[in-house]
Amino acid sequence: MIYPTRLAVLATLAGLPVVLLVALILPAQWQVALAWPLGVLALTIADALTGLRPGRVRATVTLPATAGVGTTLDAALTIVVEGAAPSRIAFDIGGNALLERVDAGITSLDLAAGGGRYAIGYRAVRRGTATLDRLWLRWPGALRLAWKQQVVALDAHAAILPDLTPVHERGAQIFQRHALQGLMVQVDRGDGADFDALVEFRSGMDRRAIDWKQSARHQKLHAKEYRTERNSQIVFAIDAGRQMSEPVAGLSRLDRIVSAMLLTGWVALKLGDRVALNTFDARPRIAGGLVGGAAAFGALQRLAARIAYSEEETNYTFALSTLAARLTRRSMIVLFTEVTDLVSADFMVRAAARLMHRHLLLVVVLRDEELEAILDRAPQTPDDVTRAVTAAALLRDRLMVLTRLRHLGAHVIESGHDEVATRLVEGYIDLKRRNLL
Repeated sequence: MIYPTRLAVLATLAGLPVVLLVALILPAQWQVALAWPLGVLALTIADALTGLRPGRVRATVTLPATAGVGTTLDAALTIVVEGAAPSRIAFDIGGNALLERVDAGITSLDLAAGGGRYAIGYRAVRRGTATLDRLWLRWPGALRLAWKQQVVALDAHAAILPDLTPVHERGAQIFQRHALQGLMVQVDRGDGADFDALVEFRSGMDRRAIDWKQSARHQKLHAKEYRTERNSQIVFAIDAGRQMSEPVAGLSRLDRIVSAMLLTGWVALKLGDRVALNTFDARPRIAGGLVGGAAAFGALQRLAARIAYSEEETNYTFALSTLAARLTRRSMIVLFTEVTDLVSADFMVRAAARLMHRHLLLVVVLRDEELEAILDRAPQTPDDVTRAVTAAALLRDRLMVLTRLRHLGAHVIESGHDEVATRLVEGYIDLKRRNLL
């Protein structure tokens, strides 16, 4: 595609006064007045036909196979020019909403002889399959009077998966931090309720563990040694409804809690527990089976990558009653959700109360930092006062719902988006150490 530049249009407009003046002074020779616009037109055509023409530029864009949501990735742009190359070339890449340009202000590239290779920075903002499908290239002619534009069809794809950064960075730290307490390094002994062996009583052992019957039989004090209970069932129930798609610090609440879930799932699998993943919105969506062993983490990650963003309201009664019907033994249910209004929260509390007759419930919510910021900001206008009063009422309703859950016996974690993964793992380990599973 070839079209005139702004310089060509301005040059044509600049000659209009001269054209009108010649037409007024020499009306019999009005044809002379056309010399200016025709000259500009001829130069524009000559500029378009010389130099590098559209169709003589080849370009490709490649993306990494996978990337974690919230992380940055580079799209490798390769440009090959057949012939004399311009000094700079403007570009734009078309894609979908899963990727966001990091350097959106950069719209042109320095082009060396024969082309070049460039890294275009993107940030993955949502999970799914990211696609870059079109590339626009534009460069001016030698006289700067004609633009030459070429559109290149692309087929670049990248799978945007849940972010495993918390697993990679914090997993080892969590193991090191709790190793001194004997829960992970010596996971088989000392903290649990499962009988392991009968040993001779030694100084420092708990006297309540003495087995008096066996001690009388052996004529020596013997004590029961216990080990941490394994093979517990940990069920992650993720609310994927409309309210969970709201962004928090650039990423949706859903993506934030999925990362926290994966870290906790990895720790649970390493400790010998079995893990299952369930998601729901207006109805149950994903109902994964229980998996065990560290090797099953890949299956858990692939299942988490299938969690879709939804625009439907959450039906807690349908989802949690269906989940309870599928569980045949006592389990720890980790419910990730969000409290936005009292009506839906009341349904959640009622459904949670029925779950707690048999199961251990841990509710995880993210702090509403936007409402807290409105409440903490000093009001400057009457509208600011109105917003602060509304924010205070919403936070009060939220606190009331979480307090009702605690009174029912549920364990509640309310945390900021940057601490939820660590808080959740610590809560899980604490419940496990207290033998509540």
